[in-house]
Amino acid sequence: MKLIPAFLKLVRWPNLIFIMLTQVLFQYGIYYPVYRNSIPAGDTLQFILLVVASLFIAAGGNIINDYFDMNIDRINNPRKMVIGKYINRRWALLWHLVLSVLGILLTAIAVNPFSRWYLVVANVICVILLWFYSARFKKDTLIGNVIVSLLTAWTIMIIFLSKFSFFDAFHNALPQQLKLFRFAVLYSGFAFIISLVREAIKDVEDIAGDRKYGCKTMPIVWGINATKVYVAVWIMLLIALLGVVQVYILQLGWWLGVAYCTVLIIVPALYLFKKLIGANSSKDYHDISNLTKTIMLTGILSMITFYFYL
Repeated sequence: MKLIPAFLKLVRWPNLIFIMLTQVLFQYGIYYPVYRNSIPAGDTLQFILLVVASLFIAAGGNIINDYFDMNIDRINNPRKMVIGKYINRRWALLWHLVLSVLGILLTAIAVNPFSRWYLVVANVICVILLWFYSARFKKDTLIGNVIVSLLTAWTIMIIFLSKFSFFDAFHNALPQQLKLFRFAVLYSGFAFIISLVREAIKDVEDIAGDRKYGCKTMPIVWGINATKVYVAVWIMLLIALLGVVQVYILQLGWWLGVAYCTVLIIVPALYLFKKLIGANSSKDYHDISNLTKTIMLTGILSMITFYFYL
């Protein structure tokens, strides 16, 4: 494998494309229609810088994750190993540092660090969490899964918070602010729950390597059956919440959104629940993990349907 393909594999370029797609869809499928006639000057440049910052921080996090996972990956994913085979460990650490620092600097450039300093601080915290997640928390029960899910939701919230004015929200209560807030909570909440589901499923899939290296993930500490119950509860909660959203948008006459969500999100989620109950092999959990990723994708793509109604 040549160096560039190895590096792209190391930073997990499909995941980076998914992050970029999520942020682009929120920008152009939700934000632009809501603020159709009042987009501030410089918004596009700010958005581009924030997207690149998010990609750099995520890429750096993927690198450090693989750095700390070398021994476990020799058992769980030997064919996917890059560090130690194609890229030197020291170079991997350097790339993690460079990408993380660039991500923080681009965040500071994109937003006014005096008025929106909390976004810069939040991305610094993201870098720190990614390090400690890779070094320690991913081996512990539940906390690692929660961290990944929060970081997944943050890819939407950072775009929202770069546009949301707390001053206007408290003093003027503009209808656009409220509408954007609702969509941000809806999609970041979806991202958080579906990520919790996928991370728990991955823990079951990777149980062999995790157990050998002393990890205390849910299936190891609680058992596989208890972990399946945990995942099933989150799936049913997600389906219930999506059902409530459908009732709400039905009242607005948004039939395209209802049809899309029902056919491409709720029905696959019900099928995911059924597959989970009958899963009993590593291949079963691998298939369920892929199905979860598909639901994540269709969920994010649903932003396109709102473009026609907002």
